[in-house]
Amino acid sequence: MVISKIIEKKNEAAKYMVKEITHICRNFEKRPPGSLGEKQACEYMAEVLKDDCGCERVEVESFPLNPGAFYGWLYITMTLAIAAVPVFFFYPLISAIMIAFGLFTVFMEFGIYKEFIDFLFPKATGHNVTAIKNCSGEVKRRIIFNGHPDAAWEWPVNYKLGGVGFEGHAVICGIGAVYYLVISILSFIQNGFSGTDPSSTLGKLGLWGILFVPFFIGLYFMRNKKRVVDGANDNLSGCYMGIAILKAMKDEGIELENTQVGVVLTGAEESGLRGAKAWTEKHKEEFSDVPTFIYSFDTIHDPKHLMVNYRDLNSSVKSDKDASDLFMEAAKELEIPCKKGFVPPLGGATDAAAFAQAGMRATGITGLNHNLEPYYHTRRDTYDNMNLEGLANCYSVGVRVLEMFDDGAKQ
Repeated sequence: MVISKIIEKKNEAAKYMVKEITHICRNFEKRPPGSLGEKQACEYMAEVLKDDCGCERVEVESFPLNPGAFYGWLYITMTLAIAAVPVFFFYPLISAIMIAFGLFTVFMEFGIYKEFIDFLFPKATGHNVTAIKNCSGEVKRRIIFNGHPDAAWEWPVNYKLGGVGFEGHAVICGIGAVYYLVISILSFIQNGFSGTDPSSTLGKLGLWGILFVPFFIGLYFMRNKKRVVDGANDNLSGCYMGIAILKAMKDEGIELENTQVGVVLTGAEESGLRGAKAWTEKHKEEFSDVPTFIYSFDTIHDPKHLMVNYRDLNSSVKSDKDASDLFMEAAKELEIPCKKGFVPPLGGATDAAAFAQAGMRATGITGLNHNLEPYYHTRRDTYDNMNLEGLANCYSVGVRVLEMFDDGAKQ
């Protein structure tokens, strides 16, 4: 098929992506969820999709969100955990309730990305882009390439200590919270409402548990609200994967007969997939008329770690198997290394999780080590720290996926 020839231009496509990403990072404001910078990037890429990629339909849409809520559990959960330590000695049942509610808040906001405490935080406006390249004949199938234009607030511990330090800190805090939950319940069972004697075994365990308090306090600073990273890899790389494919098709005059190709950019991913959730609420029915696969690209960097995530959102959401298998098969045909994997617990999510939760056929494609790299959510995520080989490989597989999908594979 004629579309295969644009794979040969994978290096040009990778250089184009870096050039465009550099332009956005240098010339627009920072892009935290729901910010002016996110809107500027969306509007710019919408123009690119219209003028350089030949998309007949291009829309920039807004949606409401509370961007501070996704990390808001830090302040609620850690405050309750710290307060529960002295309360344990006087009212162990209340201590247990405080910790249980704090852990439930973590589970709702970060564990499954639900809007649990969002109403407590200031409102903002996020932005999505929907761009569609029509086919020449009847639409019989559709493929959508997705990325998120927003960037993360910096994680200082990952910047200073790396992924082991960052994840170790979080795990210690989790252990500390469960530790106090257990001894609080045991104390209540043993002593009822009379409190915990510091000289008793449980009391001594409670005193030793104070060692967790510095870690609880440290988690307040998991996110630096004053520093937003450039987000070149995470996730302008994902945004430009689909853009580069459509641009190459237009440059070569390639028109598909029965396959509609879309690029959907969903904002506020770093605030709990809020843009993707808003997009599915508005567009799910519209894009359910024909078989539709959605590929969410996120942090396409290291060619050694190109991965299809068969499970997403802390491994709680199942990706579409056919869409996932198709990407793996395309990579195998091109002899490009690609792993079959999953987004691990505490690993977060890609926007594919929101699409899958809405019943759409989606999978997440990542190009990073899930053992956190030093650039992930830090100031090192810059346009001069991108990987041309990683971009070129993912682009090549994306093109081959489109070709196979157009031929009717796995629909």
